[in-house]
Amino acid sequence: MLDCVEHTPGGAVRGSVIWLHGLGANGYDFVPLVPHLDLRDVRFVFPHAPEQPVTVNEGYVMPSWYDIRSLDHAQTDREDPAGVRQACEWVRELVAREVERGVPEGRIVLAGFSQGAALALYTALRHPRPLSGVMALSGYLVLEDTLVAEVTPAGRKLKAFFAHGTEDEVVPIEGGREALRRVGALGIDAEWREWPMGHELNGDEIRAVRTFLHARLG
Repeated sequence: MLDCVEHTPGGAVRGSVIWLHGLGANGYDFVPLVPHLDLRDVRFVFPHAPEQPVTVNEGYVMPSWYDIRSLDHAQTDREDPAGVRQACEWVRELVAREVERGVPEGRIVLAGFSQGAALALYTALRHPRPLSGVMALSGYLVLEDTLVAEVTPAGRKLKAFFAHGTEDEVVPIEGGREALRRVGALGIDAEWREWPMGHELNGDEIRAVRTFLHARLG
């Protein structure tokens, strides 16, 4: 089980958000957002990715959900497939733990930023039972060539939220738009928002995230 930072309400827990950080960050990255989301009966789980060498960063060891071999979108093996699948299993373990703690899968949202958004999408679209939703912030699709074959009936019923900065220099907005296009082609109900910013969140995006989470878990 991954180590996690958790924000648990004092009373009954009626929903959970499992939020995956980006490359090189850790589970503390988005904890400060919790008070702004005003979900007082929702548990927020912020796991820490393990440290491992990352090829595109000259092999430096850092928190990473899987190895990224290339940033070239045209390259088919730019991520380590085995690493992505292992990371998916880690997230599934966290989902299972929330169920054990009394939160049904239909009250769980997977969320992520950047590399974490890619993993959240990968996992949610292939999950065997319906989740409440998925949020992909400044994200992209990983192992997208397997998506059509591996998406589950539950994955097709997801509610998805995408948000991206038009000036994102780390994950260009075209990657997010392509993810939206492929997800939409599966018949998934997906919302898209964009703002003139870089690889970050701004106040408008935080408010949009709050609206989406309240619709799914409020």
